[in-house]
Amino acid sequence: MKFKVGLFSRKGKLKKEFDDMLILLMKETKDDWNNAKILEELTEDYNLDVITQTKIAESLHFYLFKEARIRKIMMH
Repeated sequence: MKFKVGLFSRKGKLKKEFDDMLILLMKETKDDWNNAKILEELTEDYNLDVITQTKIAESLHFYLFKEARIRKIMMH
């Protein structure tokens, strides 16, 4: 029985660790997305590379957001 209790407590710690890493990654991707949007706004002419980078950053952020919602993680 003691083995099972230890296994579940370790599993809970591991989940919390990965949840914390996901939250940190979400904050970083949001910053990247905001920076890409600012760069896109500051670009004088139509630059496909800048627009592509903005869309990639946006997609990555929303993918992580969806994953956090599935894992029922709340950001403070």
